[in-house]
Amino acid sequence: MISEHAQHLRLIEAILFASAEPVDEATIAGHLPEDIDLKAILGEVVEHYADRGINLVRVAGKWTFRTAEDLAPSLRVERESLRKLSRPAVETLAIVAYHQPVTRAEIEEIRGVSVSRGTLDVLMETGWIRPGRRRKTPGRPVTWVTTPAFLEHFGLADVGDLPGLKELKVNGLLDSRPAISVYAAAAGEAILGLEAEDDAEDEPEADELPLELGED
Repeated sequence: MISEHAQHLRLIEAILFASAEPVDEATIAGHLPEDIDLKAILGEVVEHYADRGINLVRVAGKWTFRTAEDLAPSLRVERESLRKLSRPAVETLAIVAYHQPVTRAEIEEIRGVSVSRGTLDVLMETGWIRPGRRRKTPGRPVTWVTTPAFLEHFGLADVGDLPGLKELKVNGLLDSRPAISVYAAAAGEAILGLEAEDDAEDEPEADELPLELGED
């Protein structure tokens, strides 16, 4: 005879396995009694799968099963899979990630050069940034923020998981170079695993931006 507690664990497993996308806690809780300690029971599922071929992980504030990281080399199929953004796009993405919500003017102030509409369009097409709330300042400029797709793609539970200043220094990713070079190297390439085209500072038009995004 299955206990009530065990049945709750099985139900959570079924919900997560049946979903093609990560599931938020509110959705999971909707299938369980109101007096259930959801965080505790999710912790049990995490522990149960910790040493198995799949693990329960939290990404972008939601829960999903993922293949255990240490098994990745055994499952990897070698193929060319390029992720190339222009350097302006990598720098812009890094600035949005660390300074959100941030306006276009603020991005330009940090980068020291103008930001073409094409760069923002490319990042929106990837699903990694989106327009946020307008600032309550003259002109009411639009702000830019990262999306749940950004967090999920880079395996982050939330933006607070991005390395801080101390961590970047410990890993030798901050030095005396200009600030924007630090953003490109640390946030764009080393942290996010993006390979940037080594192009000039001038922003190309949208149709000239190199973008090759492969599947995992």
